[in-house]
Amino acid sequence: MASGRTERLFLIEDDPGVSEVVQLLLAREGYRVDAAGTVKDSLRRIAADEYDLVVTDLKLPDGTGLDVVRLIHERDRVLPVILMTSYSSLESAIAALRAGAVDYIIKPFDNLEFLHAVGRALNERRMSRENAALRRTLASAYAERPILGDSPGIERALERMRKAAQSDSNVLISGEYGTGKELLAHALHARGARSGGPFVPVKCGALPPAVLEAELFGRASGPDRCDGLLREAHGGTLYLDEVSELTPALQVKLLRVLQDKVARSVGTGQPYAADVRFVAATHWDLEPAVAQGTFRQELYYRLNVISLTLPPLRERGSDVLLLARHFAQHYSRKLGKGVRGFDPEFTAFLQRHPWPGNVRELEHFIERAVIFSEGGVLTGRDLAEVAPALPMVRAAPLHALNPPLAIEEYIRAVVERFQDSRSETEIAQMLGIGRKALWTRRRQWGLKRMRQRSS
Repeated sequence: MASGRTERLFLIEDDPGVSEVVQLLLAREGYRVDAAGTVKDSLRRIAADEYDLVVTDLKLPDGTGLDVVRLIHERDRVLPVILMTSYSSLESAIAALRAGAVDYIIKPFDNLEFLHAVGRALNERRMSRENAALRRTLASAYAERPILGDSPGIERALERMRKAAQSDSNVLISGEYGTGKELLAHALHARGARSGGPFVPVKCGALPPAVLEAELFGRASGPDRCDGLLREAHGGTLYLDEVSELTPALQVKLLRVLQDKVARSVGTGQPYAADVRFVAATHWDLEPAVAQGTFRQELYYRLNVISLTLPPLRERGSDVLLLARHFAQHYSRKLGKGVRGFDPEFTAFLQRHPWPGNVRELEHFIERAVIFSEGGVLTGRDLAEVAPALPMVRAAPLHALNPPLAIEEYIRAVVERFQDSRSETEIAQMLGIGRKALWTRRRQWGLKRMRQRSS
């Protein structure tokens, strides 16, 4: 007999012999079952208690199973109903499904097929509840939070962002690629006194220095004349993405703007007011760059009045599944796929993969999985299509990714990356293999023994 089940089922069957057999079959699987033989008595008891599934016969003394389906569906659209009958017809099957039944079973039925239908219906019920809870969470999250998640690191970042929004001080946001730094910067702008002004992003590493200088400060003459992003951001926020990529010359010019609130166009040197709030972002720790002289100390302190840090996805625990479900719903709607959830193998992969590309990598992974999916649930079989396209971990830095690796190279890369910061047990969990299996491969491939961290 199966154990540990918490699901409660209600059976509606007027034949005492059939009712006893079905109840015994379900009880042997560990389900808790209540039963009645009439529509009236059944609906009264179902309304008064909580059930996860209703199984009803089609022909009943005071009505039909179709009546049960319709009435339950009107009250609770996520409570599944399975209809069974000895008098099958195409018309009754269509009517049952149109009324809202999740399955239509012909008696006498095969026990395994019946139990499979019950399990499938309960799984649909669980997913419906999870999706409803997720929609409530997302509605609340988007009202108050620019970044989905409730892990401690995200909570700290959002709380500091809310406090920072009350001032006009410059802010430096740090975090690996793909953690959501620009989303946090947008939220900071939207909650602050400058929310009525523009939010202007600048990709500091995307343009050659001369082009970036003209884009930032403007060019007063020539065929490529432009007003400049500093002018465009006047009264609002200028977001400097990857500020560490600025050349020393541009750092000096930007420092003057921060000090004087005045900028000068390229070429003529024509001055203009630069009333902007600076929000800068970096995936590097700038303090070593300051110590080495590659990033100006004065500029660092001017930008880093308030610091915000976004944690990598591998440190955010259950946020991975929250985000994965959100992306699955988004791309399922966008692509018309009808994906509703993940099976245990797919879920386990999501939880153990280190996600070196962070939220951006997870989003693209789920998008590929939805594209290649063939059912309503993403399964371990879908991993064969999408997992090889993952940008696997290399030694250092973690976010400097290359094309997919073979399994031996992947394990080597993960071990080399984390051997000085994680225990052997943690490395094995990250790889999704047992500690003994990791030990065997380490000996086979000549990998040095990882030190064990003290607790």
